[in-house]
Order: sequence, then structure tokens, then C-alpha cells
Amino acid sequence: MDLQTPREDVAAERMGRAGLITLDRPAALNALTLPMIRQIRRALDAHLADPAVQVIVIRSTSPKAFCAGGDMRRIRELSLASEFDEIAAFFTDEYALNLAISASAKPYVALMDGIAMGGGLGLSVHGRHRVVTEHAMLAMPETAIGFIPDVGASYFLARMDPAVGMWLALTGARVGAAEAVAAGLATQLTPRDRLPDLLAELGDPSAGDVEAVLQRFAEAIDTQTLQTTLGQRAAGFDAEQLADVLARWRAAAGDAALAAFSPAALACSFDLLRNARGKSLRECLAIEFELSMEFARHPDFIEGARAVLVDKDRKPRWQS
Repeated sequence: MDLQTPREDVAAERMGRAGLITLDRPAALNALTLPMIRQIRRALDAHLADPAVQVIVIRSTSPKAFCAGGDMRRIRELSLASEFDEIAAFFTDEYALNLAISASAKPYVALMDGIAMGGGLGLSVHGRHRVVTEHAMLAMPETAIGFIPDVGASYFLARMDPAVGMWLALTGARVGAAEAVAAGLATQLTPRDRLPDLLAELGDPSAGDVEAVLQRFAEAIDTQTLQTTLGQRAAGFDAEQLADVLARWRAAAGDAALAAFSPAALACSFDLLRNARGKSLRECLAIEFELSMEFARHPDFIEGARAVLVDKDRKPRWQS
């Protein structure tokens, strides 16, 4: 993988007391490359070391996406070329960044406006504060490309309502802003048009405590009703056996719906989430790394990424 880029896809700057990290690869919906991951890590470390920074904010220049995930099309290319050392470098640095975000000693605020999927959730959900706008759409869609939910997803999905977490992991279901708050993926909903004012106050030392600032910009949400709705959508996904989950899913959606997902990825993801219960984030990431390296070599990943990301015909021919 070429570690040199013609431009910086990540900008770091300080605005008052706020250390900003801005994702700026809009044409690719901020899909993460290895250079981007390393740029984000350098920015995070610099803000953590700067005594003038009291809060770290990560955001995007694109109104369409916060971050659409890792650049899995590139991972497929590397796999076909047997460049597995480069794939290992990508996942090693990405997962180390996820862990560093979770351990941030300073308040870490992710502003999720638009699409946040896969690696985009790795940049946000592990942080203390996850702000979604009404345009946010969150998902972990890996099983559709013959891969597993990674970036610590086994950790945070396994700590949600069991049916909802498994439903998100297996189906790649998309949830909107209010649902994301109800599910625990986000901590608050703030309208897009209020983000500039929120950012200004986060950077203003006279605006008060960071948590208080965020609370002033939080919209009220009927989480109980939304949790009930999510539970209904995920009904049956808390079954003890994968066969039972698939049977209920098939009854509700039909064979054609299930055909879009790799059987091998579904089976591995089911076991991954069930085994993640009680494990630390570090332990979950270590397991995910081993599985990600396995699936990077798997024929279903090569085929799934082709069907969804390369040819985009969405007609995968699974070998599992």
C-alpha cells in the first residue's frame, strides 16, 4: 500500500479549547485509508498532549457522510495481490486507534452528520460523546461483503439489547439518528443547523463545562418508544442458536433477503458477538484482528466486495 498521499485527508487544528480533527475525503465519503488512520492518530495524540486542548472534536467536511467505513475495496485489491502484511498494518493501526479513542483522558466528541458505517463507528462509538444529526444513518454492513463486524463492534454490539445488537451485526440494518440514541450508539441528537453553534461553544472556554454545553444542544427523544420499536424489528435475533435466528429472519424477509449475506460471515459474526460478552474492548479487538485477517483471505470477502463495492451488481455468488 502506498503510504504517501497527494493531499492530507485529515486536518488537525485548535479552536479555542477544542482540538479539531476534520475528515476531508468527501469523494470517497471519508472511507478510511491507512494514511488517514495514521493522520487521525497523530492528530489525536497531539491534542491529548496539548494542555490548551480541553475537548477533542472529530467531524467531516462532507454533508453526506461522517465516515462510510474502511476502504474495503482497497483491502480486496491487497488480498488479490497477496499483500497481507499491508492488510495487517491497516487493521493493526485502525484497531489501535479505536482503543486510543476509548481511553481518551479528555472528552472526545464525534459529530456524526450523514453516513457513519463500519470504521466510521469505530471513530465515534468508542468516544465519550456521540452526536448525531437528523441526517445521520448508522450501520455495520460487513456481512454483505463477506466480512465481520470489526473496529470493536463485537464489544459495543454485545453490550446492547441482545436481539438488537445481533440484528445490527447480522443484517447490517440501518438506523436513523433517534434510533441510534435509543440503541446506545449515539448519546444525543442535535440538528444539523445547530452544529456550528455547538462547535463554537465547545471551543469557547467561557461557555462552561463541556458536558453542560452538549446538553444544551440535545434534542428530547422518546427513547422508550424507540427501544420498543427496535425490539420489534429485531424480534427473534436473541435466539440461542444461529439456525433459529436464520429461520425467523427467513420467515420475515424471505430467502432472497438472506442470499445477500455471506453464510460464513453470518456464522462467524453470530459466534463473535456471543463470545464477546464479558470481554474487554482490548480483548474483543484482538479477536477481531485474527478474524479480519482470516476473512481478508476468504473467497466470500473477495466476492462480496466485488458485488457491493466494485461491480456493484449486488449479486454475490457465495462459496461458503
